[in-house]
Amino acid sequence: MIDQKNNKNKKEITYQDIADYLLALANETGEPITNLKLQKLVYYAQAWYLANYSKPLFKKDFEAWVHGPVIPELYQFYKERGSSPIETDLKLDKVEKRFDKKTLGFLEEFVSVYMPFTAYQLEQMVHSEDPWLKIREGYQPDEICNSTIPKELIRKFYGEKIKNKTD
Repeated sequence: MIDQKNNKNKKEITYQDIADYLLALANETGEPITNLKLQKLVYYAQAWYLANYSKPLFKKDFEAWVHGPVIPELYQFYKERGSSPIETDLKLDKVEKRFDKKTLGFLEEFVSVYMPFTAYQLEQMVHSEDPWLKIREGYQPDEICNSTIPKELIRKFYGEKIKNKTD
């Protein structure tokens, strides 16, 4: 008999799973996603998951790049697209199977809020928030920064936003 409480067989969610979900959703809705927008959406998914559940959605860290938080490997994977929308053949029904019910519910709620924003709007949002600002302190606006944005800094900042809404 298989122990249902044993999570050893449960696949760990990766940043690529989140990116694939967003791109599959974009295929279904016709909402274009560029590399810039994808980075910000993956960041906000991680940020709000950390704030709501006090644990990361995925392990990978973000760096405080000029245009906002970036996962370098994800950026490199889609770099050749430049500022054009990313086109894939990902199917939403297939990608959704990677997530449990709770995570899928979170993602659906998250995209209902953040997907309508443009890449530029998302960039402006992260540029006004402490996690990115604190790590970029001392850097010129166009200066390269590969410093990691600590998950704990992200969790605290967005957790405070939730707390302030409920107070």
